[in-house]
Amino acid sequence: MSELFYDAAPNATRIAPARAPERAYPGKPEDVSLFGTCVVDLFFPEAGLDAIRLLEQQGIRVHFPQQQSCCGQPAWTSGYRDEARAVALAQLNLLDDGRPVVVPSGSCAGMFRHHYRELFADEPDNLRRAEALAARTFELTEFLLKVCQVKLVDRGQPYKIALHTSCTARREMNTHLHARELLAQLDNVQRVDHDHESECCGFGGTFSVRMPDISGAMVLDKTAALRGSGAAEAISADAGCLMNINGALEKQQHGFRGRHLASFLWERCGGAE
Repeated sequence: MSELFYDAAPNATRIAPARAPERAYPGKPEDVSLFGTCVVDLFFPEAGLDAIRLLEQQGIRVHFPQQQSCCGQPAWTSGYRDEARAVALAQLNLLDDGRPVVVPSGSCAGMFRHHYRELFADEPDNLRRAEALAARTFELTEFLLKVCQVKLVDRGQPYKIALHTSCTARREMNTHLHARELLAQLDNVQRVDHDHESECCGFGGTFSVRMPDISGAMVLDKTAALRGSGAAEAISADAGCLMNINGALEKQQHGFRGRHLASFLWERCGGAE
């Protein structure tokens, strides 16, 4: 992969780094807010519940603001700046309590961390609040690894998995590195490499709607690589990608499936018992 990528969203005119810069991490807090994301809420609710269980296992009280909705990313990447700002402002108001915000999706966490600053660049008060939210936002695997400094104990049988890392999450949040490091703590889990890990699955939010033929070809390449990896299952920390990948696999009438990393970790560490 190139060291740089071009963000083709209508609002983006910059070249972004292929890897997010390192950040300073606080000590483990007593309370966090979970931003569940709309895709987890609607399609993978068990992943949201397992994320809560993983955090509670670390002795953390998890708050789930009931009025949360979308982070605004679909509107933002489609060029609807005003609509995205309205959605973002609602989340900004809801999460303006000073608690760390944990997100089981690297792309949605990246929206908080990076793009709210752009949305509110001309509104000084909201920009200040957006910057404060960015500093308090953590993707789930990042939070477990870097803030909780979790040490996982694998209680499962030997198992092979293939990791899929969202192209947005890996560039904006280093989610691929955090996921690999967490999975490496599981003694009986072997992560097998596949030659399309760094490539987009074809979802890209509204990209899959605007460019269905290209999107379909991309997910066929992705699923072929996953199925040919020798893994028993695909694991990802991003539910949007999972929805697209699993949808393609279902049409292929193949038993291979993908699962959210939160659910996989909870099961492997004995939580499913």
